[in-house]
Amino acid sequence: MVLSLGVDTGGTYTDAVLIRDETEVIASAKSLTTRTDLAIGVGKAIQAVLENAAVAPADIAMASLSTTLATNALVEGQGGRVALIYIGFRESDLDKHGLHDALKGDPALVISGGHNHAGGVAAELDLDALKEFLGTHEGISGFAVAAQFATRNPAHELEVAKVISEVTGAPVTCSHQLSSKLNGPKRAVTAVLNARLIGMIDRLIGRAQDALRDIGIDAPMMVVRGDGALMSAEQARERPIETILSGPAASIVGARWLTNVEDALVSDIGGTTTDIALIRNGKPMIDPDGAQVGGFRTMVEAVAMRTHGLGGDSQVHPVTEGLGGGVTLGPRRVLPVSLIAAEAPEAVHAALDEQLRSTAPGEHDARFARRVPNVPTDGIDARAETLLKRLGDDVIALNKLLQTRLESSALTRLVDRGIVQVSGVTPSDASHVLGRLDTWDADAAQKGLELFSRKRIGSGARLATTPEEMAQKIIDQMTEQTALTLLETAFAEDDEDFGLPAAVLAKHVLTQRGLANHRGLLALDAALNVEVVGLGASASSYYPAVGERLHCQMRLPEHAGVANAVGAVVGRVTFRRSGTVTSPAEGKFRVHLETGPQDYNEAEKAMTVLEDHLRTVSKDAAKAAGADDINIVSERDIRSAQVEGQNVFIECTVMVEASGRPRVALG
Repeated sequence: MVLSLGVDTGGTYTDAVLIRDETEVIASAKSLTTRTDLAIGVGKAIQAVLENAAVAPADIAMASLSTTLATNALVEGQGGRVALIYIGFRESDLDKHGLHDALKGDPALVISGGHNHAGGVAAELDLDALKEFLGTHEGISGFAVAAQFATRNPAHELEVAKVISEVTGAPVTCSHQLSSKLNGPKRAVTAVLNARLIGMIDRLIGRAQDALRDIGIDAPMMVVRGDGALMSAEQARERPIETILSGPAASIVGARWLTNVEDALVSDIGGTTTDIALIRNGKPMIDPDGAQVGGFRTMVEAVAMRTHGLGGDSQVHPVTEGLGGGVTLGPRRVLPVSLIAAEAPEAVHAALDEQLRSTAPGEHDARFARRVPNVPTDGIDARAETLLKRLGDDVIALNKLLQTRLESSALTRLVDRGIVQVSGVTPSDASHVLGRLDTWDADAAQKGLELFSRKRIGSGARLATTPEEMAQKIIDQMTEQTALTLLETAFAEDDEDFGLPAAVLAKHVLTQRGLANHRGLLALDAALNVEVVGLGASASSYYPAVGERLHCQMRLPEHAGVANAVGAVVGRVTFRRSGTVTSPAEGKFRVHLETGPQDYNEAEKAMTVLEDHLRTVSKDAAKAAGADDINIVSERDIRSAQVEGQNVFIECTVMVEASGRPRVALG
């Protein structure tokens, strides 16, 4: 008998499952994710699942981790302070593909250097400018390096990385190590995001490994990538960007394993995001353009996932304009009032009671802040530093913490860095008020929604007359926004081109009238023509209404609340590597390797050299991840042209995939 442990660290909960012989879930458990020390939540979930199954720690043969931490960080704009070294590009290129947005005000240095499309040196590398830059910028948690045509010759990226490591000792991400494709600005975005995540993911993996050791589990730990495949913990630490969509990808793998569906939309609602993907012919669809999350298009190969800032802990925003009023949800996650009250009851209830005694609603009613321990604060400004000192280690109501409007911006910057967490009204609080949840402090949720309902709309009336009415408005909005995200995915993935963007079609009046079964001179009907698999701890609370709204079959499988942890266990170790052969001159065929270009006189020889190299690299990566019984497949995509009746070689892309199950799981 082989016992495998799957752990998923989400924004709100950490889940754990035990699977026997890759065929049966024998136990599951949940614990609150502890941002202050992730090992606490991981350890509690593992201890609980071992006790539920009456299993000894030494009996665990494999442990695997999936996480939404990287995805949530990018959606919420969090992460460490980074610097980009941009080689051989123009300053104006920083505006391409959202590089300025990815940098979020962090520094960038544009220096001469880089190569041409054939791998030759385009300009001399300016190391003096680099050293001057490094001497004047401190508090950088990670560096990103992107050079022009680095995938054709990475020499300048590697040289810059060496200097940065020698001078600063900080981790460095080179763009060519993350993707072999062209498009320098897009590779730069990917490298920046990787650098921003390094510290965060390193802490998560390190503390998860500590938790395993403390419990007595000696099995090696795997981590789920964004395409649903597994890699070793050490590989994840070096390339944390590959863990974006890790949790969602694991949920797709878990959904397929739990339901055996062939064609379905999978919708996974967590605390921070709702992640939607399509399973066709039993396989999750892979995004050919690279993972997109938090508004950024990366070069990371991942499940074709649409990630929306909509979850059980999404911040509720009042809509006070107009006569009707209402609410919107997300995209930022906040701690539910009911949760922070469970952790600091005296401070939270005292503040809520004081706010309820006020005759007028306040801007920051039912909102609190607390500091996250052990998060570096390098590079924060003076106003943010003052705010942190005032906050200390307490939970404080925002109306007491913020003394000027400028401090609101400072608080936002601290939240973006992950240094401070903010609490407010969420759908989870609404579920407590309506009796759908009783996990945390329902009394605090009741007070929070009473305060929220007192906000005034355009007519002067209250947003809602009772906390219960307010809660129902929030739940109805969750149904509406979830239905829209599913419709948008369906329109985007449909074989038919409807001539309008998917987001427009989802909200189109004809679509909405069709869902409402309009009957006038026209009869309009619309429905989602594929079943939906609903996943997540709160799926049973929200998704039945979504199924009714879209007139589709909604499947809520057993263990839907821990599908991510299930997917973490049942995946395969898979590594894909690709490379290019070009022809810079007649009769010359150039192989572009990390060690530099190599030229050959025959196309077949060049392609064979590249394929052999990629087979070795991918197999070594799979072995390093702990795979056994490795299967390797390769593919060549040859581009040629007819010139004067002859077939002329232009370029060839070679793709190699090595895959196998973790050897420990095979017993």
